[in-house]
Amino acid sequence: MMEAAHETLTPTGRHLRLDTFVRLRWLALTGQSAAVVGAQFGLGLNLPFGWCFLVIAASCWLNLALRIRFPASYRLSDDSAALLLAFDIVQLAGLLFLTGGLQNPFSLLFLAPVLISATALPPERTLALGLLAVGLATLLALVHRPLPWFADGRIELPFLYVSGVWTAILLGTAFTGVYAWRVAEETRQLARALAATELVLAREQHLSQLDGLAAAAAHELGTPLGTIMLVAKELDRQLGPTASPAIAEDLSLLRDQVDRCRGILSKLTSMGEETEEGETFLQTVTFGHLIEELVAPQRALGIAVDVSKQGEGTEPVCRRNPGVMFGLANILDNAVDFAESRVLIEARWTAERVTLTIRDDGPGFPSEVLLRAGEPYVTTRGRDRSRNPDEAGGGLGLGLFIAKTLIERSGAQLLLSNITEPGTHGALVRVTWARHVFEREAIVPHRVAHNSLRPLTERDAAPI
Repeated sequence: MMEAAHETLTPTGRHLRLDTFVRLRWLALTGQSAAVVGAQFGLGLNLPFGWCFLVIAASCWLNLALRIRFPASYRLSDDSAALLLAFDIVQLAGLLFLTGGLQNPFSLLFLAPVLISATALPPERTLALGLLAVGLATLLALVHRPLPWFADGRIELPFLYVSGVWTAILLGTAFTGVYAWRVAEETRQLARALAATELVLAREQHLSQLDGLAAAAAHELGTPLGTIMLVAKELDRQLGPTASPAIAEDLSLLRDQVDRCRGILSKLTSMGEETEEGETFLQTVTFGHLIEELVAPQRALGIAVDVSKQGEGTEPVCRRNPGVMFGLANILDNAVDFAESRVLIEARWTAERVTLTIRDDGPGFPSEVLLRAGEPYVTTRGRDRSRNPDEAGGGLGLGLFIAKTLIERSGAQLLLSNITEPGTHGALVRVTWARHVFEREAIVPHRVAHNSLRPLTERDAAPI
């Protein structure tokens, strides 16, 4: 299920919105224009004013063309976004060529397109843009117009200083690109993992609603079954002894099948029957029964699963929570997979706390899992291949993250650790609820009993 959820939620690309791209470029063009105008008229520097605004106008024309050609909601492909960012790098290089090359302090703006690419595009395209920026910076270090200065003087910075700026651009491009890509990728992974959690929870909730559908189906099928039984009896009475043996056998078979359907529907409807306390079988469960439901599927896997229960006072009762059931089942699955021979489940409760502890005698949690507990895509699928040859090595690292998220949603605290007692080894998972939180909403409001709860009779049939 984890692999299916991951495939469903994995995006095909980052797909930047064109509107975001255009707005960022307008912001950059505004800054470029203000810098050129301020240097020319505010500081009195001797700039190639016309050529600078021609380069700026090229970006303006491109922006206008994109805005006219595409709607604001249009999303760029990775290749299109990379080409637009490459144009921005070339346009900035053109401005720097006219205004002193790397001697211009604004040369550090080479980092901006690479930073945007690192956060939104695949690494190979970011690498290509970074090489383009460094290549143009190298060219500008060697070929450029003089740095604009006041009319009565000229400044020429030493080549050592220019080399330092080039080195800063090179290192800044590499560091900023890698750092931004890593942060953005972790954010994307967390978003996909949370979406997978929601998908799994929705599926589990859908399964938990099947009992209501079964009761509704039983209620609706009661009347037609009564009609079928009444028609079969009427035909049997009308034909009497004159009926052929084949017809008599078919009528008998029809009545038997109707009785069988009645028995099935009776079982379905009894599962939703209310008790004196107003609780339903399908909506509430004792702590011990919850554990047995978790353990039952693991009995035939060759690993001994022992259960120990001990508590003060009455056994706690909780409302069935599909998320908690799924999360605990996932943790128990991992314990059984990694255990050598035995898994121990300890259930403890007091008037204040409810605690569930799962121990196994396997190798325990690796240090990287304990350090990053609760993060998505942390996996240790180096398990015993003899028991699970098809599954070994195939984990996505989402199971523990989803289990932890779903369990903590119920108000529990989950602790992962390794067993440190002398002579023992293995992993330990402890889940703790405050008792009032564990028993929250355990009492289900009374519902009107379905008519299908009583035995079906011929009076249920529609009149003929």
